[in-house]
Amino acid sequence: MEHNTTFPIKQSELDVLRDEASSYLKSVQWEQSARAKNRDKDGKDESILLYLSRANNGSNVEITSVSKTILALKKRLLPDSVAIPMYLNQTLYAVQEGLTLGIWIKDSYYDSSGLTSLNQNKSALDANGKREYESKMHTATAYMLFATAYKILNDLKPLASDDLSVMKQKFAGIPEVSLLSPIKGISCALFYFDKYLGHPEIVKTDKDVIDFSVVYFEALIDEIQLRKSTLEYTETIEDRTYKLENSEFAVSGWNNMFQGTAKSVEFNKIQFEQIVGNRDAKHFARRLTERMLSYDFEAKKNPFQELGGFMPVFMGYGIPGTGKSMLIAAIATRLKEHCDTLDIPFLFHPMPDTLISTFQGGSAEKMVEWMKPMQDPTKLIFAPIDDAENNLQERTAQGVSAGVKEVIGVFLRYTEGAYAVNYGNSSIGLFTNLPEMLDKAVISRVQGRFKIDGARTEHDFLDQDHLWWRKLDDTMPDFVNMQGPENYSYLQNQGLAKNMGEILNQVEKPSEARVHAIYDEVEKNFSTNQHLFFANLYKAMQDAFPFFSSRDVRNIQSAISLRLTDFDLEEDWFSNPEIYFKKDYDTKFNMLQELMRANMKGLDFSEIRRQEVVRYLDNVATIADTDFKRKVDARVNQLNIETAARKTFEGL
Repeated sequence: MEHNTTFPIKQSELDVLRDEASSYLKSVQWEQSARAKNRDKDGKDESILLYLSRANNGSNVEITSVSKTILALKKRLLPDSVAIPMYLNQTLYAVQEGLTLGIWIKDSYYDSSGLTSLNQNKSALDANGKREYESKMHTATAYMLFATAYKILNDLKPLASDDLSVMKQKFAGIPEVSLLSPIKGISCALFYFDKYLGHPEIVKTDKDVIDFSVVYFEALIDEIQLRKSTLEYTETIEDRTYKLENSEFAVSGWNNMFQGTAKSVEFNKIQFEQIVGNRDAKHFARRLTERMLSYDFEAKKNPFQELGGFMPVFMGYGIPGTGKSMLIAAIATRLKEHCDTLDIPFLFHPMPDTLISTFQGGSAEKMVEWMKPMQDPTKLIFAPIDDAENNLQERTAQGVSAGVKEVIGVFLRYTEGAYAVNYGNSSIGLFTNLPEMLDKAVISRVQGRFKIDGARTEHDFLDQDHLWWRKLDDTMPDFVNMQGPENYSYLQNQGLAKNMGEILNQVEKPSEARVHAIYDEVEKNFSTNQHLFFANLYKAMQDAFPFFSSRDVRNIQSAISLRLTDFDLEEDWFSNPEIYFKKDYDTKFNMLQELMRANMKGLDFSEIRRQEVVRYLDNVATIADTDFKRKVDARVNQLNIETAARKTFEGL
């Protein structure tokens, strides 16, 4: 659903609700359910769950006070300090502000959903009216708790420790969540929050209070997300965004920006020189990193985007075993190293393997959660999808799961369309052995493509072996007693190419037979420096490959634009960031334009256009023909086996 309207949350309106929020912190009363009390039987940490379940000293209803517990913590942890110490104070304040915002959101839902008038005429409602009233109360409570927890996370997450795994292990979950009414919802959530805070094992230092709060309110959001599908009357939640006045904070439906955004995934450090062959791929990867690093955080845009040299979606394809995973790691390594030097936040954000869910709608939800961080303009984001054919395979193929279709739907929506925001700071890379199995609409989103073809020359194979045996040579110097090549020093050909022209100068004619035939036919009537040559070539391609469309022509145009920006950034820009990287957007843009003009002087536009068109059309044909070829090869192989078997049999 589109988030079409944004409503402001005014500070003056929050001021009115703050007393109500702080009264909940002073005292709430909650009666534990029998189920929650008995949870210690199969709990993961018996002592904590036992403690939670016996929290009520024999009476059924207990009154707890978060503010008193925080004061008690202060006495226990920092007996000598007079004021409430900073972390405790910040937690108390964040929870109060979260509650205030949650109450505001609840009031807003009451008005927009018609719950206010149902509430006023409660005594006169018939059975249907009562059912609607209860249903809307549940939804109001869930959304209030969601917004409360979301605001608390927004305020406390930046202050929390990077690694919360120890705290998460201590945490035994929230025994129950009440959605019966807003008061019960808040009372239940604060009751268990308070009980955990009072447990001596949970809080050992004042910093633990913030860390625990983040773990607790993340768990509360997860609990509500689990119940979301059972809620009704959610239209007035999902069609709008509430934005807090004078702040970046916004609540937009049930979207949780903190999921998946917190931390960069770990990866093995690999340098480009350790990858053998793959000249095209390494060159592309270097250009990608230079372009991403040019992103301007102030202006929230990238000068390369304006010059036509940026690729929000690209694809690397090749046969198995040619170094896709190494290449992903090498791109991440290069970006991370430069980001560290330039003091830029970097997010390595690979697509998780567990994306496809068996629940209806579950895959779409997970995919939205994965795509969401790509809209964060405050960091550089590299988002590889390894073995892309698993999650993005052709939707019309037999047996494709509903989950795959959901994932593709979200991917298409976020890469082009109403949701597609690209500031020029994030790039999604599809890596696959089987490009022909990818969905056609997904492939058409790809603006840059390159082959990952591994070792290709005598020197490549020499170097691949050398990377292996040199480890033996280091440990036992005379053990590898073999003769080396005469006029080649190891790895000298594994460096990076100067530009794409160096790699493509051997591209004369298409390598795919069908494209070659079409190309030759068109060349009989037009020369390659005539615009009509390309118009007729595209038309003939479309006749042969019906799915070839204007989108493909646009992709060719963007590939040519990439070539026009195919120049090295100056060496000293990296060693001294003040010269370029730290400059304002307009200065960077002008400096790049100068480089581009200098670079274009030596280029022949019609030749570049021809090379890129040949490269792209070959790719289209390869993808179209591979599936057919695979079936033919399998059949030929089968026939060969049968023929050989017959001969063997006759010879017996």
